[in-house]
Amino acid sequence: MAVHDASYDRLRAAGCSDEVAYVQACLRLFFNPAACAADHGAIPAPAISVANVADIARLNKVAVFVLKALARGATGTVPPELHAWLDGYRRRTMSMNAACIGDTIAIHQVLQGRQIEFVFLKGPLQQRLLYGDHFIKPSGDVDILVSPAGFSAAREALRSAGYEVAGKSRSVWWVRFLGEQHMVRDDGARAATVDLHHRLQQPGSPSPRDVDGFLRRKREIELAGTAMPLISAPDTLLLSCISVAKAFFNREPCAGYVCDVRAAASRLSEAEQQMALDHAAEQGLADTLLLGLRAADVLLGGTATLLSDRAARILARIGNADLVHMVIAPWLSSLRWPQRRTVLWELCGREPVRYLAEAGWAASADLSRRIFERPDAVAPVRSNG
Repeated sequence: MAVHDASYDRLRAAGCSDEVAYVQACLRLFFNPAACAADHGAIPAPAISVANVADIARLNKVAVFVLKALARGATGTVPPELHAWLDGYRRRTMSMNAACIGDTIAIHQVLQGRQIEFVFLKGPLQQRLLYGDHFIKPSGDVDILVSPAGFSAAREALRSAGYEVAGKSRSVWWVRFLGEQHMVRDDGARAATVDLHHRLQQPGSPSPRDVDGFLRRKREIELAGTAMPLISAPDTLLLSCISVAKAFFNREPCAGYVCDVRAAASRLSEAEQQMALDHAAEQGLADTLLLGLRAADVLLGGTATLLSDRAARILARIGNADLVHMVIAPWLSSLRWPQRRTVLWELCGREPVRYLAEAGWAASADLSRRIFERPDAVAPVRSNG
């Protein structure tokens, strides 16, 4: 769902073009320090607003990327207030993700004990594989994918561990159309949240044709001496692109997801890149993949790869400068967003049958949300069912 952060209005009024350029330059330095060094490693440092840079980095979940880029030197003068804020954000991220790792271990034990097939999505485990660091982006929730058939059993297993369904996610819209529920465990000291999924995209953007395939292709990563199930490398890339498409639909900042796209794609060989393209096509998500890849190229600098060559055609009517701002600063009043149905048409590969099916699903979801969504019920509630 779209989230309107209180900072949007202030950032829109400020314009903040210098601050957006500053954050983008830091991200490019993070991913390609050699190329930036060839350009003297300079990050533009005009009279930027520290508060605006902080908000842009926070909303895009890239503050630690910015901090690491600035630590590489040759970046001009960094305002001391900005460095202090970034370092504080890094410390909070470490604390949050350490708690998330503890929750991940406990949840694994519960679901494994019930012999429920599942896989972890995103979070510190993915960050370790993409960046060699569990603490690059804040993770407040543990995301889990199960098959639709195993959804109820997984929910009951989590209830046995003290998690309860959050009231806002009990509706038909959440369970049927979003395909997820939030579950919260509050022991008085802190609240832990699990996002339990059986779908991987919201209505309005194409969904994978075979969600169970993400479970079949899972890999394992060692954590605290235990093998944890995580989605495969090509699926990590595809899921990051799905997240970009979702944010694009909701007009939310998504530079953090775009960074994941670049990090995931850069770890694939050319043969694996072709496999990723073939796999995305099988899932009906070839153009979703290309949208994420094009966003990475325009935000972080293009790369001469098979994937980048294919990505240039998606949403070609949107210029690169506008696409950068749609990714990192979607609140800008100067942006002329394409209609959502136009984006859906492109992401469906301009296939009428697929488009009509996805548009119908989105319309049904919207109707369900209007009828069943009750915003007043937000506290975790125990069900007797």
